[in-house]
Amino acid sequence: MQSPHSRTAVMECYGGGMTAVPEWMNPPRVEGWFAEDLDHLPEAPPHTELIDGALVLMMSPQRAWHGRVLTSLVNVLTNQAPENIEVEREMTIRLDERNRPEPDLLVTTASFQPDRTFYTPDQVILVAEVISPESAHRDRTVKLRKYAEAGIAHYWIVEDENQEPVVHTYELDRPTNAYVATAIHRDELRTPVPFPVEINLTDLVPGRRS
Repeated sequence: MQSPHSRTAVMECYGGGMTAVPEWMNPPRVEGWFAEDLDHLPEAPPHTELIDGALVLMMSPQRAWHGRVLTSLVNVLTNQAPENIEVEREMTIRLDERNRPEPDLLVTTASFQPDRTFYTPDQVILVAEVISPESAHRDRTVKLRKYAEAGIAHYWIVEDENQEPVVHTYELDRPTNAYVATAIHRDELRTPVPFPVEINLTDLVPGRRS
């Protein structure tokens, strides 16, 4: 019998249908999946995450808008980041034994290591998620809560508002261990944290205007 974690993985992947489960999707133990298991799943599709012990698979094609915004945001932050700060895209964070999400972008104080496969929360000062229809609920609710509980100081959610990127910024309130919304940025983002950043948001989608 499949464990509850395996059934959840099937639902995430196949929308709850009756499609047969590939052998690699069966958890390696009765307790389900652990964070380190993601390093030993060569058959899994790219961008597989672990949320509450369940595999979350990206099966939908990614939108061009998402890709352009993410690439531009990585480039802008990399150019503005101070020395000893690195910007990574699509790298997992090992929040705990049962949670290893893959944000679209993270900013870290850890030095570059070519063979690294994940970061830990103490190494991450900012996480950003560019919303897509498939991930919207997780990004706005589940991940918002989990990144805060893990102690990550800053969280950005980038929304598509009539094809214009709009950035919702959050900062961790240490006494409550929850995020507080600090601003909604349209056209331009200016913030002193986690380091001074100035972004012309209308330039994040190159080629959109004729």
